[in-house]
Amino acid sequence: MYELALVGIASGNPEHLTPEARRTLGAADVVLLPSKGEEKADLAGLRRALLDGLGEPRPVVAPFEMPMRDVERPDYLGGVEDWHDRVAVAWATTLRASLPEGGRAALMIWGDPSLYDSSLRIAGRLPANGLAVSVRVVPGLTSVQLLTAAHGIPLNGLGAPVLITTGRRLREGWPDSVDRAVVMLDGACSFSTLTEPERFRIWWGAYLGMAEEMLVSGPLEEVANRIVKTRAAERARHGWIMDVYLLARDEA
Repeated sequence: MYELALVGIASGNPEHLTPEARRTLGAADVVLLPSKGEEKADLAGLRRALLDGLGEPRPVVAPFEMPMRDVERPDYLGGVEDWHDRVAVAWATTLRASLPEGGRAALMIWGDPSLYDSSLRIAGRLPANGLAVSVRVVPGLTSVQLLTAAHGIPLNGLGAPVLITTGRRLREGWPDSVDRAVVMLDGACSFSTLTEPERFRIWWGAYLGMAEEMLVSGPLEEVANRIVKTRAAERARHGWIMDVYLLARDEA
């Protein structure tokens, strides 16, 4: 029997790791560590640094090669389902190799496993790969919380709702009856596609909670190009970028 803990680690800042997360990682027989190639080696390094900060005994690390999603596949959802299947196989293979008799394993998840993260869906595929497994979630700070804290702003308007969506959805157009939206997973700076940019204000953040943290805010039509150029330059410099933003639309 396997026990798998999905541990939210926020942005990787050790000060944002909760006591529960520290206990869970420290008690694991093995911590699965995905490798996404040399370009994103810094991300694996951040995870290892968190484990180093736990002290002794340090958890055993089981690295595995993270399958890549076929971004050229026109059937987006079908491509994601196929990708999740392949990741589940990688998890199952690594768990069997590192814990042949079963045991306690952990995976470090950026932000929180509940918010635009695939880990819970992938873990749900493990029984189909022949593993008897119980799954536990250890919550972490989300990028949304880190964004609003960094800018010192409330997430919602007074008594008003907030939509959390993706860049892919935003490119389909601003949703009706929505005044505020958090946009995640946007590698295409989809705010640039909005009509009437003069009606929007944006709060953007990258590498939130890290030493490299970058913030831009202001009227969308004034700062959009700055964000696009900054994002491209920083992604080229680091090989990766994690960013998120909040958009607010004024009343018509």
